[in-house]
Amino acid sequence: MRGRAHVSGHAHPGGSPVLLLTVLATAGYVLLVLRLRREPRGWSRWRGTSFLAGGALVAAATTGPVAALAAADFRGHMLQHLLIGMLAPLFLVLGAPMTLLLRSLPAARARLLGALLRRPAVHVLANPATALVLSVGGMVALYCTPLYRHTVATGWLHAVVQVHFLLAGCLFAWVIAGPDPAPRRPPVPARLVVLGVAVAAHAGLSQLMYAGLGVDVPVPEESLRGGAEIMYYGGDLSELLLALALVTGWRPRRKPRYAAETDGKGSWPVLYAGAATGVLRLRNVSSGFRQGHARETVLAPLEKKWSANSSGLDEFVLIVPLCAPWAALTTYGG
Repeated sequence: MRGRAHVSGHAHPGGSPVLLLTVLATAGYVLLVLRLRREPRGWSRWRGTSFLAGGALVAAATTGPVAALAAADFRGHMLQHLLIGMLAPLFLVLGAPMTLLLRSLPAARARLLGALLRRPAVHVLANPATALVLSVGGMVALYCTPLYRHTVATGWLHAVVQVHFLLAGCLFAWVIAGPDPAPRRPPVPARLVVLGVAVAAHAGLSQLMYAGLGVDVPVPEESLRGGAEIMYYGGDLSELLLALALVTGWRPRRKPRYAAETDGKGSWPVLYAGAATGVLRLRNVSSGFRQGHARETVLAPLEKKWSANSSGLDEFVLIVPLCAPWAALTTYGG
């Protein structure tokens, strides 16, 4: 990083457009929930709490200590990016705002909105590959091109980037694990593969950033490495929560009775066993990278799991191999 002018962070006066957008969306959401309270079914408190939590995360990222830190240090910028682009979108999407809107509209308008969601352009936008490109591609463009330099110097461009990350994060969370209906949504294994690619991309980019290779972020080395660590471990948490949201809402097709008797195991125990295995494996991955022996702690157990005849995890085995591309592309310590 020598020979470069160091830029600390973003310090742009005025309100945050991404916060204003979130406040308007939250206000509309609350009004629709209040309207549904008159109906016998009402609205799920869990959904409402989730959406409010997402709005609170955006507010925390754009005001107070986090905003002040982001204006002075790249690590604060990365924390802000994590909250706006990954954690907040997940909670906003789990609030099922589209379902709430469809239930609140008159029948004719709800049918019109449903027809709009079936348009070819929406099909393209709701494709997991499109969401992946917009989410991961935005990060690559920001940190591997001069775009970051321009966002530091230009307030409106910084605001556009923040709005992009919020919307792209919501789109990705929706197509991967959103409770709202999505057109031509691929099956769960296909979406887990896309999520695995996102895990690998986030980890790979954070490793390059930690090493100062291929990125154009003119900040002090200590801040750059700190931001890379926040991206690395914060991305782990966000994507693990997204994976858990996906498998928790998974409703596998019922097997014929004779097949169930042959297996001797139901779907839900398999799902939760796989989720628990995934959590433990992610913890082993992180400690393995820190200690510099990723292959021994990650790849070998995964290879053994794949080679073993573990029929009990057949329905959920994809959650554990999500770590495989992650481990293959990253070597934190050697």
